[in-house]
Amino acid sequence: MNRPDPDELLDRLQRDEEKRRRGKLKIFFGASAGVGKTYAMLQAARRRNEEGVDVVVGIVETHGRSETAALTSGLEELPRQRIAYRGRTLEEFDLDAALERKPQLVLVDELAHSNVQGARHMKRWQDVYELLDAGIDVYTTVNVQHLESLNDVVGQITGIRVWETVPDRVFDGADEVTLVDLPAEELLDRMRDGKVYMPAQAERAVRNFFRKGNLIALRELALRRTADRVDAQMHEYRADRSIQHVWQARERLLVCVGPGPEASALVRASARLAASLKADWIAVYVETPKLQRLPDEVRQRTLGALKLASELGAETVTLAGEDAAVTLAGYARLRNVSKLVAGASTRSSGSWWRWLRRPFGERLAVKAEDVDLTLVRAGAADNDRLAGGFAGRDLREASAAASAANAWRAAIASGAANRSPPRAYAAALLICAAITVLASTLLDRIALANLVMLYLLGVIFTATKLGRGPGVLLSFASVAAYDFFFVPPRLSFSVSDTQYLLTFVGMLLTSLVISHLTSSLRREASVAQRREQRTGAMYAMARELAAALATEQIVAIGSRHVSEVFGARVAMLLPDSADKVQQKIEDPDPQIMLEPGSLDIDVGQWVYDQQKPAGHGTDTLPAAAALYLPLKAPMRTRGVLAVVTRDAREMQVPEQQRMLDAFAAQIALALERVHYVEIARDALVNMESERLRNSLLSAISHDLRTPLTAIVGFSSMLAQTHGSDATGAPADVQNARSGELIEAIHDEALRMTGIVTNLLDMARLQAGSLKLNRQWTLLEETVGAALAACRRVLARHPVHVQLEEGLPLLQLDAVLMERLFSNLLENAAKYTPPDTPLTISARRIEQDGQPFVRVSIDDTGPGLPHGMGERVFEKFTRGEKESAKPGIGLGLAICRAIVEAHDGTIGATNRADADGHVEGASFWFALPVQTPPPLPTDVADADESAHEGADAHDAHESHGAHGAHAVDPDSAVESKPANPAAHE
Repeated sequence: MNRPDPDELLDRLQRDEEKRRRGKLKIFFGASAGVGKTYAMLQAARRRNEEGVDVVVGIVETHGRSETAALTSGLEELPRQRIAYRGRTLEEFDLDAALERKPQLVLVDELAHSNVQGARHMKRWQDVYELLDAGIDVYTTVNVQHLESLNDVVGQITGIRVWETVPDRVFDGADEVTLVDLPAEELLDRMRDGKVYMPAQAERAVRNFFRKGNLIALRELALRRTADRVDAQMHEYRADRSIQHVWQARERLLVCVGPGPEASALVRASARLAASLKADWIAVYVETPKLQRLPDEVRQRTLGALKLASELGAETVTLAGEDAAVTLAGYARLRNVSKLVAGASTRSSGSWWRWLRRPFGERLAVKAEDVDLTLVRAGAADNDRLAGGFAGRDLREASAAASAANAWRAAIASGAANRSPPRAYAAALLICAAITVLASTLLDRIALANLVMLYLLGVIFTATKLGRGPGVLLSFASVAAYDFFFVPPRLSFSVSDTQYLLTFVGMLLTSLVISHLTSSLRREASVAQRREQRTGAMYAMARELAAALATEQIVAIGSRHVSEVFGARVAMLLPDSADKVQQKIEDPDPQIMLEPGSLDIDVGQWVYDQQKPAGHGTDTLPAAAALYLPLKAPMRTRGVLAVVTRDAREMQVPEQQRMLDAFAAQIALALERVHYVEIARDALVNMESERLRNSLLSAISHDLRTPLTAIVGFSSMLAQTHGSDATGAPADVQNARSGELIEAIHDEALRMTGIVTNLLDMARLQAGSLKLNRQWTLLEETVGAALAACRRVLARHPVHVQLEEGLPLLQLDAVLMERLFSNLLENAAKYTPPDTPLTISARRIEQDGQPFVRVSIDDTGPGLPHGMGERVFEKFTRGEKESAKPGIGLGLAICRAIVEAHDGTIGATNRADADGHVEGASFWFALPVQTPPPLPTDVADADESAHEGADAHDAHESHGAHGAHAVDPDSAVESKPANPAAHE
């Protein structure tokens, strides 16, 4: 009877208590959009509502489907939270309202949805977790392409990468998952009928993501992922209930790999069987004390069979136990294996050996009676292919004889290879002599039969300390000494009483059994000790790596532990900024680190690029001296681990390979953690620097603006006063100089005011305190106002305006757009020679299927420096680093901030002629076109009645706004007066 572990019971009770306090999560899972997840969720919610459960609709996306929307009628819906984002108002799930309402069940559609910036959580699944923590049950939906572990797989299948994902732990931790399935043909019919998307969107979807092959592959992924989750639940249930017998709910094979020559053929046969059943399979080798004494060539054959199984797709496991049949049967129940595959015995049914020990297949069938057992005569099949002329029976007998001969030779070789040293046998004889002397002194005090216990104690001690062979020798020597020195007649091997013969036999058998068991326990203790040391080393390395804060520390810690556990020399190759691996470590330890000459950097680079192991013991470049393993972290490969062991066979043991892979994974995780810690630290420093800079800009701007405004006003008054004092007579030199100085003071004050204004605008834009005042505006009006404001800057630059006819109204902040045009025009005038023209053009375009108005400002100057197309819009960046031209490099950065605030895009490029010569620079930006609201009826009628009376004026205005012409800045001032105070 198996009694449950008290610790497991306590842990189960704690988990059950936590589940009772926490809400229940039910996920409606599907292969793609349109299979009916939301519909099924609403149907289930209505049934719960009819049962009296308090059901509330948190957020449900119907996507215009009337059948789905009809199911929400009768259910209470929470009002959605409205969040302002980039000038728009978006609706999101109101988490606080749901927590305050606290229903029994809340519906939250689209679990993978990303919340708008400004919400409490970045992801909707985080909102769901907070609801569950509050004890509220949740129904939700998710598609297979949104699972994090399958995201890249779906991207490879469909060619489309989905960026909204859900961690697998959310899916695996759900209390219930309902698969909503729909065949691909039926889903495509629903798409064509407009039941999933609108007809135009559905047509594009069928051509791209919703192809039949994609849907079939996604459906298979969804079915497999659901089956895996159910299988995991079954394992958990069996573990919680301590169920030992196998539930054959899913095909899983276990092949027993032995030391015989037929191991490879048995592995191949099992691979074919697993492929035909489409089942997972495990190759297991049980290392018993008998098998541990096998010679190296036999062990190498076993390791080769395990390696072959791994290459054929099996999971390889090495177990330790006294009885291979018992160990395999227990492991099969643990892994819920449905079929066992083992090699059939080659001994004939009438062999005398069968009476002493039953064949392995029969013993395995008895121990694993609830598992299907398949016996494969793999060795005989291989021999049949090799020997062409023998009959079947003769061949089997020859095979059996050959196997027996091979086993005998292996036993002899094993005895020679594992023989204890001569001094151990000599020590056993000395122990026998010491016990005899001690027994002689005690002979008069204790009974003769009790002296046997002293010899048995000696056998236990000898087998434990010196090994099996010396223990067996001491067993025979003890019987002989007991007979010769103590049994009457003494000092003779003759026996006066025949009962002592039974004593001798019992003493010999007991000594032999004790010697065997003691040596076996010693070997198992040694194996357990080695495993405990490796596990302790793994724990110690993980603990030290968790405290490491630099890459150099991780390299030193990982190298030291790998060297200690595997007895190897280690090197770590880490990538530089160009992804070229190289050995990076300061003060290398010669006892641990590999010398640079022992490394092949080209092999390491290949391993890093391909993310596959190579070198010694692998199929890729096996002649290399070192084994190269990629340090694969969740995000990317962080480097390469190179290992050279003192014993070349060390890494051929599967258990050793898995341990080394675990060490490499721990090192890779630590490297990735430190990498992102450095990124976060740099980002934090940059954020703090940016915040400090913005605060400084804001403070300086406010402090300087008032005196600068006063200087501009006083200089303007001086200029007016100086002009009014002129009488028309020729001015003297003094009056001329004072006039020039006053004008220079006025110009420099205006320039300084512009710089401070730019600083203040940038500080406001970066702080997010600048609110857009969007109104429906004609682009012509904004251009005219900007030309009027820039009349002084454009005094020596003719401007050509080319606006496409019929440009729509744009929803803009007119003041900011005027600033945008002013900065672009000022920038163009500053970096182009005097008297060169500037061109302002605008036209309507289509960008990503959406209408935009693209505005360009072209000049005929020297153009942009190479590589400055994007950098020119960064803060404090100038086209000429060392230049006498005034400015601090904020004008274009403000332009980009304004355009992005209007949901537009901006860029700059050079214009070239047919020969590739630069003709000038072109700065452009694109603004989205939205549908303006309809005019009121009375306004429309009034406009219709006034249309005929204003034909001549409208024609003149249309020509001035839409025609291609040159604009004089001075005349622009008269027709479009600027309002300097508007921006303030």
